[in-house]
Formats: sequence, C-alpha cells, structure tokens
Amino acid sequence: MEKKTHIQIPRVGLGSEGLEVSRLGFGCGGLSGILNAPLSHEAGCSVIKEAFCRGITFFDTADFYGHNHDNEIMIGKALKQLPRERIQLATKFGMTISGEGQWGVKGTPEYVRQCCEASLKYLDVDYIDLYYQHRVDISVPIEDTMEELKKLVEEGKIKFIGLSEASVDTIRRAHSVHPITALQMEYSLWTREIEDEIIPLCRELGIGIVAYSPLGHGFFGGKAVMESLPNESYLAMHPRFTGENLEKNKLLYARLANLAAKHACTPPQIALAWLLHQGDDIIPIPGTTKVHNLDNNIGSLALKLTEEDLKEICDAVPINEVAGERELALLAQYSWKVANTPSK
Repeated sequence: MEKKTHIQIPRVGLGSEGLEVSRLGFGCGGLSGILNAPLSHEAGCSVIKEAFCRGITFFDTADFYGHNHDNEIMIGKALKQLPRERIQLATKFGMTISGEGQWGVKGTPEYVRQCCEASLKYLDVDYIDLYYQHRVDISVPIEDTMEELKKLVEEGKIKFIGLSEASVDTIRRAHSVHPITALQMEYSLWTREIEDEIIPLCRELGIGIVAYSPLGHGFFGGKAVMESLPNESYLAMHPRFTGENLEKNKLLYARLANLAAKHACTPPQIALAWLLHQGDDIIPIPGTTKVHNLDNNIGSLALKLTEEDLKEICDAVPINEVAGERELALLAQYSWKVANTPSK
C-alpha cells in the first residue's frame, strides 16, 4: 500500500443517537461509475482499504449504485479485509429503475424490508450501521416507511436510520416516529440551499448532516477545468458542466484556486475545509477512484480558516453567480445507464 498520510482524522458524533464516525467519510458510488468508468472490484477494494488505512471509517453506498448491486458487492468484498467493528457502513434504498430506463422511488413497508434483506446479502454483513431512504416516496406516508425501518432497528438489522433529500415537513414527521440520525443532502460551495431551513431544523432535532458531492461532483477538484471529463461521465450532460454555464463556472474555480494558493493548499482542500468549518455536525463524503486524491482530501482537515477567510471564500463563489441547475433528475437518468453496464 502507498504511504499513509500523517494527518490524524478525528472521530465525531453523527447526530445525537450515538453513532460515531470519522470526520471525513468516503462516498463509494463513483467506484462503480457515474462520474467516470467503473473500477474492477480488485481496484475498488484497494481504494477502500487505502482510505481505511488513512483513518476514514465511514463508507457510504446504495443499492442503486452500479449494475445489479455492484457497489454493495464491492464494498462487501473490501469489508472482508477490514475490521468490521471499526467500520461505519451506510447504504440506501428507495430508488428504482424499470426495464425501459424509467426511474422512480418506492417506500412501501414491504419494499423497505425487501431492500434491507437484499443489501445485507450483497454486502454480506449481519447489520447495517446507517440505513437511508435514498429518496422520499410521496405516494406513501413517511410514517409507514419509518415504522418498518423502526422494526428493522428493533430486529438488529440496522442500527440507525437516515433520510436523503427530504423536506422540512418530511423530516419532522419521520423523526416523530423514530429518531433520525442523519440527513444526507448535496452540500458544497456551489450548492447551499440547505443552509436556510434544513440545517437549522437538523440542529434543533439533533440530526447530523452528511454532505454528498462536497466538491461539486468533482468541479472543485478540477473536473472539466484542469482535466477533461471522462467519456463515461454523466457530467457531460450536466447543466453546470456544459457550454456557457461551464465557462462562467470556470471563473469561480479560478477565484477559488487563487485563494487556495494564498493558503498554500489546493482548490479541493479549501473547498472541503470551508465545508468542515460549517460545523462538526456536517460530515463531507468525497469519493475518488485515485489514491492520491485521498491524501489531498484528508489534507483539508489540517487547514484552519478564520471567519474572515470563510467570508472571502463565500465571496469568491457567490451562489447567485453559479451557472446551471444542480439537476438531480439527470443523475438518476444517467444512473440507469450505469446500472445496466456491468463492471469490468
């Protein structure tokens, strides 16, 4: 294995229910494609093991990632080579794909249980630390979905319950049935809608926040700016990465790069450090297929920013100057292609 970084990754509480995770998590979905070509299971396991050796213990996957549970199977293989009791494993259910490529969501109690049993099998584990509803099914009362999740907690199949991309009302109603430990939302310098209502509500209820795409789908790591997009990447269709929008957004990257130089760090490090400084209850989960990016990301933990620094960073990437929608729907559409493309 490559030389490990010397930065000690602290452990923090995620939510108020007792789950403790590494201050920086790892989003595993990209190992099975979406932003790039999928890795072989051997290569994917190697990246996961390197992340663990560097102190990352919180790994996030979903039954929707990759062809026929490919990502969960890969994670399961990696876990066989790591101490399971030191890992916090999160997976998700609720997104569906039809044979014609139409995507949807499903949150019936029967489907909750069916998905949980399947994930336990594909991950080849006895329990899941954090089990999320990937997207909320508005045709099913959230109380019904939560009641089944509550039963799974009581049976020991899952330890903690999470939601993803949920509204304020849904979060409150779900939390009244059983405490929600974590809410997973897209959160980065260029996607900050959750700051107005979602973050204050989560803090009121003692819910931790897991920030996915903390580098803006890799934009602040240089995707489409310092390096061309892989042919297999759905980002070639993403509004923020195409045409005029991309040219406008490149100006934001340039400003951030200048600030990074001022702080003697890299653009992804300053983008992650900004997010880490938003509160200890916010856990970014950057993913990568390259081991050298792990050290780069972990380096963000050593960067200390003042209130003045944070304001300067925000001013460099004003949310009203970000060009293009974040387009959740595009990701789901592209994921169908990924879900129907076997790994090498």
